[in-house]
Amino acid sequence: MTKLQSLLLLISSMTLSEKKAFRLISNRKNTETDYFELYDTISNNRGNTSSTIRSEFMKKRPGSSFETTVRYLFDLLLKLMLELREKQDSSYYLFIKILKARILFEKSLFDECFEILNYVIIRAEKYENYNALHLASRLELEYLLALNFPNMDEKTLLKKQFKLNEILKYLRKINEQSSLYEILKHRNIYKGHTRSKKQKDELNDLVFSEISIIASLNLENFEISKLHQLFQSNYLISVGDYKSALNSYYELNNLFEANKHLWSDPPIYYLHTLEGVLESLRGIHNYEGMEYFVGQLKRLETNSASFNINRTCITYLYELFPFIDRGDFASASTLMNQYQNNLYEKLFSLTITRQAELCLYTSLVYFGNSNYRQAHKFLNQIILRGKNFYFIPLYRTIRLVNLMILYKLEDFDLIRYEIRSIKRDLAGSEKAYKIERFMLKFLNKQLPVIVKKRLQYWERIKDELCEIQTDVFEQQILRIFDFTAWMECLILKKPLKDILGNRLDINS
Repeated sequence: MTKLQSLLLLISSMTLSEKKAFRLISNRKNTETDYFELYDTISNNRGNTSSTIRSEFMKKRPGSSFETTVRYLFDLLLKLMLELREKQDSSYYLFIKILKARILFEKSLFDECFEILNYVIIRAEKYENYNALHLASRLELEYLLALNFPNMDEKTLLKKQFKLNEILKYLRKINEQSSLYEILKHRNIYKGHTRSKKQKDELNDLVFSEISIIASLNLENFEISKLHQLFQSNYLISVGDYKSALNSYYELNNLFEANKHLWSDPPIYYLHTLEGVLESLRGIHNYEGMEYFVGQLKRLETNSASFNINRTCITYLYELFPFIDRGDFASASTLMNQYQNNLYEKLFSLTITRQAELCLYTSLVYFGNSNYRQAHKFLNQIILRGKNFYFIPLYRTIRLVNLMILYKLEDFDLIRYEIRSIKRDLAGSEKAYKIERFMLKFLNKQLPVIVKKRLQYWERIKDELCEIQTDVFEQQILRIFDFTAWMECLILKKPLKDILGNRLDINS
């Protein structure tokens, strides 16, 4: 990714508060500078390519260095975002305080330095930020050593060292527990949920290790408790104990609710946790369990406009998914209309990843309701700005959905062009999905008109599609949309909603 592409993504992901802060800077400084001109050029030409941005800028600033301006603006925006995070997030705040303490020590302002470090240690203990606590405590001892331990007896020194060792112990336990959770998630993604006693026994090494970590700790710790509940719930899902997994998720939510003093402002980590829980529940088709956590999302309100629009989008999507998965596109359309004012009219306030998600699933709703023109129009908001979305993993899926729409619109020339383009991209891909290659092959052929030949064709490909459906790696894309169901409905001439509904009943 070039520096300009990174800058375009950075600007498109800026929140309202970040944009406002940048405008305040521009009011205080000379707005005729190159980097303010570049920012305006990018902001006023959304969706344009890198070459267009470059040419537009050079028309206004013919004697300027474009690459230097890009780098300067990128660094300036990062600095601005860091300053804003300092006010919103305790982690940023504490680490910046530590950096200030280092500067004060270098300037021989020792009393002020130790005052800041002491403040960080107290706040880090309150917020259970063991990384900041370790860094501040270690720095304090190093500075005391450099000053020959002024007015400090050995007992006080030993006490500080013991405390530092305790911090390291908890950091080590948190790291060990995080490692176990990461391995469990990796196995779930690449091996799938357990289907036999032998596969279940293979997870015992992780379970026993996780239990030993929990048993060795006496102090209640938010991070360790959070990781424990995440591990337990994902393990229970992987072995098919969905009821216990849901109870574990409830406990995780209660843990967050009981530790609101540890939340950042806005509570972005809690939002990510809720999204992860909902994604897991959707993966096992536990839509009833999702309702509770969607309700928790709706109750998350802050003064941050960007956070609220992001939360609204996530809430809407997880209310929408059960309808799409069941093939109930009529109900999905009704829900979509309810979010027109507070979500769709603010589409460009979302990050580009959220924009891509929202446009994709909205297009699928229109597609399911046979409104192919509207589906194509909505998805084109992403396709026509492809350079901005190319690096998002979801973009490849968006292109597959676009092929489905073009097929229904009978634009076969454009389909052939898109297939050639996608094949070029897949050729450089480390690992393409089987469903992607199958879809391209499927759309390159003309379906038989005679019913008997259609059925024969279905019999030839049915086993291969079934293999794709049960492939753990393939399920990562089929969870977004079941393309195999669409191909089945085309060949057998059955309604898409019926096939999706039947498959959901079988898998539930």
